[in-house]
Amino acid sequence: MKMLVKLGLSVMIMMLSVNVIAQKKDKKVITFTVKRKINAPAKNVWKVVGEDFGAIANSHPKIVSSNYDQGFITGGENAMRTCNFNKKGTKFLKEKQVSYDPDNYTFKVQIYHSGKVPLNTDYSYGIYKVTPIDDNSCMLSMTMGVRTKPAFLGPLAKGSFKKDISDYLLAVEHHVLTGENVTKDNFKEIKKKYSK
Repeated sequence: MKMLVKLGLSVMIMMLSVNVIAQKKDKKVITFTVKRKINAPAKNVWKVVGEDFGAIANSHPKIVSSNYDQGFITGGENAMRTCNFNKKGTKFLKEKQVSYDPDNYTFKVQIYHSGKVPLNTDYSYGIYKVTPIDDNSCMLSMTMGVRTKPAFLGPLAKGSFKKDISDYLLAVEHHVLTGENVTKDNFKEIKKKYSK
């Protein structure tokens, strides 16, 4: 009888341990999607966001410089880039392009390293999708999955992340339509030209 009690207690302890371990691995990720209709062919938008992956600084008002890493010179499966948020290069994200599908104008960007950006890189990503509407317009959407470090900042920062992505999609539109690079300095004037 004592043996059955010990066995029963051992099984219960193991079940609790597995449950606790499973809970530790189940991290809460904040997800959201931002979309923008762009009056340009899907292939033109794809060229900026998908093919010219390393030049995101040309179309993102918060990124002061960007470049390809690891010898890549164009976007594609496993292409890597560094996005600098300050001139010193101390506040940055390193990203990798995965699930690259140029036929369907979509890819996932996996954030694999951050410098002074409060993101948990094991759980943070973005999914780009360009959907043709007709020959001269498309929908650019970006779905973000974000886990901040520390985690409690996530719900507080969600609105800021969404605004930044919304501004980025508007900046992509401007860059595609005009060829003008978008910077922190000119974005305020550019934004006045476009409706949401």
